[in-house]
Amino acid sequence: AKLGIPVVAVVDTDHSPGKMDYVIPGNDDSSRAIRLYARGIADAVLEGRTQAVEEVAAASRDEFVEVEEEAGN
Repeated sequence: AKLGIPVVAVVDTDHSPGKMDYVIPGNDDSSRAIRLYARGIADAVLEGRTQAVEEVAAASRDEFVEVEEEAGN
């Protein structure tokens, strides 16, 4: 919290969510649950990366302006 970065955590029933900003209720020691969380995080990263690339491509299209030259010049 000192750096202003929110803390997101998977919290099991035997943990106190006191210092967490965002709590994800779940089983933190199940390998299936961990795979599910990791897959969700990976999907979010890939979606964000794709969105960023699309925004850069859209911005680059907006930077170019076609100029029509007059005949005879």
